[in-house]
Amino acid sequence: MSGGSEWTQSSEYLSFRSNIPLRKIVVDSDDSKGWSIYDCGPKTVCSPIICLPPVSGTADVFFKQALALSARGIRIILAEAPAYWNIKDWCDGFRKLLDYLDLGKVHLFGASLGGYMAQKFAESSCSCQRVASLVLCNSFSDTSIFKGNESSSLYWMLPSLVLKRMLLSNFKLEGTNDIDVVRTVDFMVEKLDSLSQVDLASRMTLNCIRSYVEAHKLSEIPVTIIDVFDNAPLSFTVKEELYKCYPQAKLAHLKTGGYFPFLSRSAEVNLHLLIHLRQFDNTPLASSEGSLLSTN
Repeated sequence: MSGGSEWTQSSEYLSFRSNIPLRKIVVDSDDSKGWSIYDCGPKTVCSPIICLPPVSGTADVFFKQALALSARGIRIILAEAPAYWNIKDWCDGFRKLLDYLDLGKVHLFGASLGGYMAQKFAESSCSCQRVASLVLCNSFSDTSIFKGNESSSLYWMLPSLVLKRMLLSNFKLEGTNDIDVVRTVDFMVEKLDSLSQVDLASRMTLNCIRSYVEAHKLSEIPVTIIDVFDNAPLSFTVKEELYKCYPQAKLAHLKTGGYFPFLSRSAEVNLHLLIHLRQFDNTPLASSEGSLLSTN
């Protein structure tokens, strides 16, 4: 893809990249490891919404959320972790990132692995809660659903090409005539190609290490679950298990959208994010300086 995907060439994406700088923030002793973030919206807001990407994504896969929500006066941060090989180190690193950015409680929007890590961070910080709310998109609460559990300890030594092929095998487009879904997959394949071996191997390791979310520790946290039912990456059984974890959650079901609805159905997803964040208007946990109650 010498010229880049259609999304990459779009005026919307080019506007995002030209107006919102990418920052590298090192919070660990290893100076070669840095979080990649895009920070959009009013910096005076201390409870922004932070977006965490799926295994195959970089921080900028949420560019449509960044543009739309920041235009509403919401502070939104797109965050991509460096290579961490276990959940504890990832959570410690994310906590240090929040401290570096001088943020208190934050709202987390995670897709797939991003949603799982958002839950694990909320669980790890339950004694001194740093998560104001969760929005989980095509996500899960237990890694035992994945076939790669037994080989997760070997991912670090597999070549990048092998890891990418393993992930690409999940990008199913059979019978899909939806042009936005096709464009989205092209864009995500391009982002996958940009990831290094160590980034891919560490993410796939986190995705497949045997672990589960202790959801009873998160019972006081407002949760919205966004699911798509066409070409869904996860089975209905997996979705039901997530619903059981959060009986109090608000469910946002999209009929179509594929694996990455935050791109292919960005308007619908953005609306659900706005509705989710409205409940914090005029409170210390507001994600914007003004009220979202007037949002159409």
